[in-house]
Amino acid sequence: MRVLREQGAPYLTLRRVADAAATSTMGIYTCFGGRAGLLEAIYEHGSGLLHEAMTDSLNGHTDSLSRIMAVGYGYRRFALSDPALYALMFERPLPDFDPSPEQRTDALRRCFGLLVEATTAAAATGAIHSSNPERSAYLVWTTIHGLVSIELTCSLRTPLPGWFLNSKEEGERILTDGLRALLSGLT
Repeated sequence: MRVLREQGAPYLTLRRVADAAATSTMGIYTCFGGRAGLLEAIYEHGSGLLHEAMTDSLNGHTDSLSRIMAVGYGYRRFALSDPALYALMFERPLPDFDPSPEQRTDALRRCFGLLVEATTAAAATGAIHSSNPERSAYLVWTTIHGLVSIELTCSLRTPLPGWFLNSKEEGERILTDGLRALLSGLT
């Protein structure tokens, strides 16, 4: 994780990871079976951290719409706190790494499942109108993902004066406004 965070995904070589872990490349092979296994372990660890961030955000929120918003804030907090891991999980910075369908399905079940639970509850109480809460959750997820990804991209560049995403506070306001607009449309 240190190599990923400090140097970026392209530098996740067995040699660099072994050096950072004060072991040999054989140690990495023994633990992970090679680079692909190492990357899958990092992906799995990341999905656990994302799930934890989103679950932590849900604490204290009982209203279904505030739970939907909380999932978005947790997702954003994860992405901003660990952009290199977020990129490995969602942006495909390594063309030769694609987590297995089983891993991606497990990550979706754990993370996207929190949003499906919230949209299902919102539909059941009439807070949103949806004949398919899972599809509504997908619309919310793509809104969250899109806004957060754009914020991360903008944070890597020189700020544009007067542009929407010129601070972390403004990024949170944009996420709030975007989710509220989408939820308003669903009501």
